[in-house]
Amino acid sequence: QVQLVESGGGLVQAGGSLRLSCAASRLTFRNYYMRWFRQAPGKEREFVAQISWSGRPTSYADSVKGRFAIPRDNAENTVYLQMNSLKPEETAVYYCSAGTEWGTTPSASDYWGQGTQVTVSS
Repeated sequence: QVQLVESGGGLVQAGGSLRLSCAASRLTFRNYYMRWFRQAPGKEREFVAQISWSGRPTSYADSVKGRFAIPRDNAENTVYLQMNSLKPEETAVYYCSAGTEWGTTPSASDYWGQGTQVTVSS
């Protein structure tokens, strides 16, 4: 079965950086749009970023534009989320997902990882 495994989460101070990774297996990686979502306690899951199979286009939530980047390596079946200038309110579980349609809602994704915790201290 398809697996998406996130890694790279942890504790970081406000203003710091983290790089999340999502390794995919058992799917034809280049056929999928890859996305990152996040979910804070008591809040709905929200879109963060997505990337097409070729690397362009990409799209980002307004709140992260200019600070986050979502590169992918099709040879390694891996997508990343580079997060810079992190804020305490961005503390959440970050999820990787894959879908065959372009979209920013959770329903656009067919497969999900288990999530990785990111905690930003003030």
